[in-house]
Amino acid sequence: MAHLPAYFPVAALFAFAAFLTGAITFATWFFGPKKVNKVKLEPFECGSESSGWARERFGVKFYVIALLFIVFDIEVVFLYPWAVLFKQLGLYGLVSMAIFAFTLILGLVYVWKKGALEWE
Repeated sequence: MAHLPAYFPVAALFAFAAFLTGAITFATWFFGPKKVNKVKLEPFECGSESSGWARERFGVKFYVIALLFIVFDIEVVFLYPWAVLFKQLGLYGLVSMAIFAFTLILGLVYVWKKGALEWE
């Protein structure tokens, strides 16, 4: 019970978040559109007229590029801690990161040769 007053700010924050969530939900319901018509049911695409069908399939190229972006973007997550601790890791850290970078470069060359980076 002695530590209970220390949790008051956290409880107040959760209460405020719950209140705000309820208030925003109520406001959107109360002030939202009531009469449904054809124009209001159309999807809004950045002020442009809608083109095509919403269930249109994407080409596999889109997913391959997205996956490659994620793979090579994650590389930075491993490079940053290594750069911060570069002097402390010494030669072992340099060699292990060189092997890591070489593996990534091999992967990039493979993907490039396969033509996965070509956008048509």
